[in-house]
Amino acid sequence: MPEGPTIVILKEAVSKFKGKKVLECGGNAAIDFSLFENKTVKDFKTWGKHFIICLKSTNIRIHFLLFGSYSIDEKIKPTRSVRLFLKFKNGTVYFYTCSIKVIDQDLEKIYDWTADVMNKEFDPAKARKKLRAKPGTLVCDALLDQEILAGVGNIIKNEVLYRIRLHPETTIGNLPARKLTELVKECRDYSFEFLRWKKANELKKHWLAYSKKVCSRCNLPFIKKYCGKTKRRTLFCENCQIRYSKATH
Repeated sequence: MPEGPTIVILKEAVSKFKGKKVLECGGNAAIDFSLFENKTVKDFKTWGKHFIICLKSTNIRIHFLLFGSYSIDEKIKPTRSVRLFLKFKNGTVYFYTCSIKVIDQDLEKIYDWTADVMNKEFDPAKARKKLRAKPGTLVCDALLDQEILAGVGNIIKNEVLYRIRLHPETTIGNLPARKLTELVKECRDYSFEFLRWKKANELKKHWLAYSKKVCSRCNLPFIKKYCGKTKRRTLFCENCQIRYSKATH
């Protein structure tokens, strides 16, 4: 289940292909592969769950959706259905179960880099303003809105809400200003912790809520619920995670 930090790791893993020419490409994506052949990779960019391969005069956008994955330099031909592969002199990268799109427009006109929690241009004030513009939205849905907090996925959502003791079914409009600030800050902070732990192959041992059954603070069973409009699995403790209302301000 790719989230922003996972895509950053991918960018680092394929950095050896930057400046290299695409010798061969293919896959089952419904795109014109001839657009990429013999083109040199100018750069790699990430935005949320999007991975962007920048070539001369065109870009390849890979959206990992819920179950997208990739592999690099497999020793044998992959048996999985390959959406796209790019072969270079120094290796090959394969992409699976993802959406592939060709983008010819200027990326600066398409992507708001200030919305990406992993980007150095991330703007917490802008994120708070976007959240406040949706007062009736449940926190559990708002955190998964990629236009507001690109890169935050279901793992980060569960962990952040547990860490700041916030009930997932609180509406944005009922959050005190200080809690809204804390929410946005924790999304970014935890994303970088996620990145560090993922690189060290120890992410799961740091989970406090995701996939857990008991609250480590209260020693009470977690509630497991498919909350909000997104209907994504949410685990929370009704004892220590506060559901804010106007009365609790």
